[in-house]
Amino acid sequence: MKRQNIDKTVRSVFLLIALFSITALSLIMVFLFIEGIPIFDHISVKDFLFGQYWYPTDDPADFGIFPLILGSVYVTVFSGIIAIPLGVMTAVYLAQIASPRVAEIIKPVVEIMASMPSVVIGFFGMVVVAPFIQQLFHIPVGLNLFNASLMLAFMAIPTICSISEDAIFSVPTALTEASFALGATHFETIVKVIIPASLSGICTAIILGLSRAIGETMVVLMAAGGAAMIPTSIFNPVRPLPASIAAEMAEAPFGSEHYHALFAIGIVLFVFTFMFNLTADYISHRFRQVGEASL
Repeated sequence: MKRQNIDKTVRSVFLLIALFSITALSLIMVFLFIEGIPIFDHISVKDFLFGQYWYPTDDPADFGIFPLILGSVYVTVFSGIIAIPLGVMTAVYLAQIASPRVAEIIKPVVEIMASMPSVVIGFFGMVVVAPFIQQLFHIPVGLNLFNASLMLAFMAIPTICSISEDAIFSVPTALTEASFALGATHFETIVKVIIPASLSGICTAIILGLSRAIGETMVVLMAAGGAAMIPTSIFNPVRPLPASIAAEMAEAPFGSEHYHALFAIGIVLFVFTFMFNLTADYISHRFRQVGEASL
């Protein structure tokens, strides 16, 4: 009887914690919509989303966030192109190829990279990487889309690597031994058995890694160049959605159109992130089914 009471108490505590988290997130979302919706009394949703000019302090002001949306999309896509192959291949190497001694050296380095503050990474991109890119490619400015993508990939790789490695380690040893028993090489076993069996976990790692890249503020604020224009090259400066909020919120008068427009950007970023996670979760579920079917 005493044990049952303890179990009920523990369940109740965890339920309260979960409800508190959900309530807090719901209140944040409600506040975001309350402060962001009033901008649409002055501009239509179409002009806000697809307008090509962001000049909130002009008279009359322009509140088109299409360049900001493209900046966020491009930075996320290019960082994913860099981070996903490197993160997954590093995880495969650590879990299946590297010797225990090498893995013991590389694993802590990856974990240290994952805990590195974003402002440090942004500062590194601004002070070290930007001049290097500028000199290497002979471009006017090194703070651009490419620089921001590199820094975001640098942030996403440790997350993708660590979680993917855990997923690969969780593959039953019996599957690997059965593959070897049937005459498969180590490489064939990795490609045709281990990766399909851990594909769901790898997809989860990619989701978490890119989710950090989508909502990252300091890195894109410091390394992307801050130009609210539609990029025509990977070396053009951009201003993603989070960077605009961080750069301008302190200067926007409370209750002004500019103030409400920044909260509306937050709504767009929230919807963008929410849709990305739903899509990624769907893809992860499909890959889980494909992995189970292939085995």
